[in-house]
Amino acid sequence: MFSEKTLKLLTFICILPFLLNSCADLIANRGDARKSPPNPELRVKKNMEEGRGFRLMDVMKPGSTNYEFASSNVLWRASLDAIDFMPLNSVNYSGGIIISDWYSNDQDSNESVKISIRFLTNEIRSDALDIKVFRKVCITSNKCKISENSGQLTKELKSKILKTAKIYEQQNKDKNFKPYDPPKLDN
Repeated sequence: MFSEKTLKLLTFICILPFLLNSCADLIANRGDARKSPPNPELRVKKNMEEGRGFRLMDVMKPGSTNYEFASSNVLWRASLDAIDFMPLNSVNYSGGIIISDWYSNDQDSNESVKISIRFLTNEIRSDALDIKVFRKVCITSNKCKISENSGQLTKELKSKILKTAKIYEQQNKDKNFKPYDPPKLDN
């Protein structure tokens, strides 16, 4: 059905992502030998408890599918939770931006707010987010004034997102922690 050359090419294409991922991990996470135990069994135990390894039997369990998309990024989840009451205009994970639509509460229909959240890094830190809040005040339906509001709302929103992201990160660490049980060797 397929020629030998085509099969080799398909095999190479299937294996390539795994090879590239392994190389990227080696380059990015060189590690500090002073922080790793010299005993390989202790190193394996430490990595498994920190959730950096995987167990073949965990993967083989039925119903153990684990899809990781933007929902696995704690800053994204925290940001979407913080503005969940607002309609969203654009959400682009690869572009690193969330833009809400104009939102106004029932109390004052002349004013509406629009929020733009840009992600500068995936790390949980104060300079990871660029949040802009825009305020629209309309005198009539055709006469509106839009201005950027960089006041207290921006600071409160950033604080709420960072606190929630930290909570999500801790929950992920707790969920991924599994004590390592070394295999017993029969002698």
